[in-house]
Amino acid sequence: MSERRTRRQAAMEAAAVAASTDETSIKTDEAEVSMNGNGQAVAASDPKVEDASEESQENIFLFWPNIIGYFRIVLAIASLYYMPLHPRTCSLLYSISCLLDALDGYAARYFEQSTKFGAVLDMVTDRCTTSCLLVFLSSAFPRWAIIFQGLISIDFASHYMHMYATLAMGGSNTSHKNVDKSRSWLLNLYYTNKTVLFICCTLNELFFIALYLLSFSSPLLSPQLLEPLGQSKAAAIQTGAQVNSSALRQLFTNPYSAGALELARANKMDSTFPWILAGISAPIMALKQFLNILQLVKASRWLAEGDVQSRIAAGLPKKKKTA
Repeated sequence: MSERRTRRQAAMEAAAVAASTDETSIKTDEAEVSMNGNGQAVAASDPKVEDASEESQENIFLFWPNIIGYFRIVLAIASLYYMPLHPRTCSLLYSISCLLDALDGYAARYFEQSTKFGAVLDMVTDRCTTSCLLVFLSSAFPRWAIIFQGLISIDFASHYMHMYATLAMGGSNTSHKNVDKSRSWLLNLYYTNKTVLFICCTLNELFFIALYLLSFSSPLLSPQLLEPLGQSKAAAIQTGAQVNSSALRQLFTNPYSAGALELARANKMDSTFPWILAGISAPIMALKQFLNILQLVKASRWLAEGDVQSRIAAGLPKKKKTA
């Protein structure tokens, strides 16, 4: 009898402990629930959730590096507007836009605002501004247009292939600047060493700017600078000639009109300084183009390696059944 009572008492004590535990959990759950102004139950706020909501309020488009990127675009567009007529103004605006490329990277590290959007914005701005300048050089030096067209194609193709290979093979969180040394030590040095990157990009742009200035100053590269204006073109800019006075025409003048040609002649400069710039920057420009080709080849091989692995995983090529 004593053993039965002991067992019964133990069972009752266990049931009482379980009941008290349930009551405690219920009270805890009730404590985590509050009532809002409409009488609806609302779970208590979690500090981690609040932190995440505060972070989600950040406007990536207004980060300082991205604002600098927008300013670069404005300067680039302004330089393109002055490009056909005002070489000094165009070169100044274009150069500032290129130099700000280094500032936005510094701002991203200083303010801890490195973003994928900013990285893509920076790269797209670089590609577009350089290609626009090369398009002008194609028109300024028609006999060498195929070379400038090739440079534009290599630049776009190599960077697109490199970005796609990085995303497809390295994952969405991998930066295109994280190039493994085993894949290419030269590309690793180019992307990871900020000094090398700055010198290559700056002198590459400086070479094309020098060519642009030579199109206004060197008769050797631009023989049309030696040609006389001609009576028909001179008559068009004489006093009393019919002028299109529309506001649109005044804002956006024809860069190939007789007046524009005369203004270009007035803006021509001595070719000594542009020749010096071209001579200093030419080797680095050649190195930059070699890096573009190397980047294109390495990215293509990386994608091909991924295709081979995917085909092996899928069991391809499938063996044909023999009859």
